[in-house]
Amino acid sequence: MRITDVYVGYLKITRIIQIGSILVKHGFKEMISHTFLGRRIRKRRIRQHKPVYTTQERLRLTIEDLGPTYIKFGQILADRPDILSERFRKELKKLQTNALPFDDHLAIRLIEDELGAEIKDVFSEFNPHCIASASIGQVYTGRLKNGKDVVIKIRRPNIDQKIKLDLYLMRYLAKKLALEYPEMAAINIVGVVDEFGESIFKELNYYNEATNILRFRDIFKDNPRIYIPHVDMKHTTHRMLIMERIFGMSPDDPLQLKAAGLDPVQIALNGAEALLIMVFKEGFFHADPHAGNLFILPGNRIAFIDFGMVGALRPREMDFLANLSIGFARRDPIGLADSMIRLCDQRFFDQRDDLIFSLQQMIKRFSQLPIEKFNYAKMIQDCIDLITKYGLCLPTGIFMLAKALATIQKVAERLDPDIPFAKLIIPYAKEVVMTQFSPRKMAASLFQTLKGYATLLQTAPGDISEILYKLKQGEIKHELQITDVPEFRKMLRNGASRLAYAILLVGLFIGAIGILDKRPDLKYGHFLLFVSSFLIFIVMLKWILRKKGIRRERLEIRD
Repeated sequence: MRITDVYVGYLKITRIIQIGSILVKHGFKEMISHTFLGRRIRKRRIRQHKPVYTTQERLRLTIEDLGPTYIKFGQILADRPDILSERFRKELKKLQTNALPFDDHLAIRLIEDELGAEIKDVFSEFNPHCIASASIGQVYTGRLKNGKDVVIKIRRPNIDQKIKLDLYLMRYLAKKLALEYPEMAAINIVGVVDEFGESIFKELNYYNEATNILRFRDIFKDNPRIYIPHVDMKHTTHRMLIMERIFGMSPDDPLQLKAAGLDPVQIALNGAEALLIMVFKEGFFHADPHAGNLFILPGNRIAFIDFGMVGALRPREMDFLANLSIGFARRDPIGLADSMIRLCDQRFFDQRDDLIFSLQQMIKRFSQLPIEKFNYAKMIQDCIDLITKYGLCLPTGIFMLAKALATIQKVAERLDPDIPFAKLIIPYAKEVVMTQFSPRKMAASLFQTLKGYATLLQTAPGDISEILYKLKQGEIKHELQITDVPEFRKMLRNGASRLAYAILLVGLFIGAIGILDKRPDLKYGHFLLFVSSFLIFIVMLKWILRKKGIRRERLEIRD
């Protein structure tokens, strides 16, 4: 056994005991009482909080004591109505990620390690004191040798190891919760932890944020109303990000903006339209557009910063948003319900009528408002609550979008309380809907369908052979009760005849094409192709005309 393994094991045990102590301290002793950790904790005298806090408050205090990883996880849970009730989510929204800064001298050494050079060799000016500190990194300012003002984000030392350890223990606790509480297993709490782990490791790698910046710069390169900062890819690493420093005003104070000669109403419109472009045109959006991540530049331009948290929407999710907007505008609960069911990939949903009724009531509630007062973010959140009520599973991107829309709408309404947010959305939604039915997309969809049928035809003989073999070996057993054997035989005989004719005619058709392909000069090849095509047409017409007769041949087969 290596010394490092022993040390890691020691860290795990120490952290487990620490977590257990915090859980007991805040009155969650029952979560670990039946584990080995509970036995260890019982030997320790731990002061518990007096029962003056609600369960929701105790959960928040527990998460705050557990540290940055758990705080970030709690913030994600605050936007997941499919996991927590409104009371818990409201309390978890109070979580803050303010972290104590680590030593500046250590940060400078880490920066120089990433640069592979001393500070003075890369920067003409450098502020040795951090201007901001978060759970993952710390921010410094400086000026490159080329005269560009930049911010430097450096990752905390050993933060990846700490997060790995916390994620390991979070998964352990999630498994225990799923065993102890069936309702936690039903919402797949372990899967939620895994999903969170994937997202936080993306945030740990500053290369990901750098590529996000480059992508947004490409999206808005021709938009004079939106500005995305430059990123210094030469010096950026997975532990350090160097990007252009933005000097601008905060969107929090409309009066201050007016005093500077800016137009708050236009700024609100620019911000709203920027997010709509991200969502409806690109399917790639800034997931945390709060006032602290926005700067107002001269000419009412908006600059976005902090691209560590982004959301990506799949085509079906973008289609859902468009159908949602159009459905509410047309007061179409049936279309909305079908769109939700498709989004959640539930082909066999047995509560469709109840969902339609609930949506009908929601539409009536929202339709009483004029479009200028229509709260789009609230509508999406109500739809999410409704979907989770019926036990449907939503993609993560929709939750992130709901939060982003609510955040940008809050900022925009502070600048312009009368901003017609819903009215702005309709043109973008219509464009997505029109794209759905464009000739190119319809042709692509038809091609994919035909491709699927072709694959089915290729694999069908092998699949049928496998099924017959398993039936022969007795691996597949199924009982059929046939009420009318003569009629059943007649149906099989007719079906076999039609299948034989179809195979013969299709073979004739393919053969004719093969002959013409090899010998286009042969006249009888054209004649054969014509005859086979004509016969296929006649047979298909005959089957259509005999549709009523075929219906009479149907039997009652009880499985």
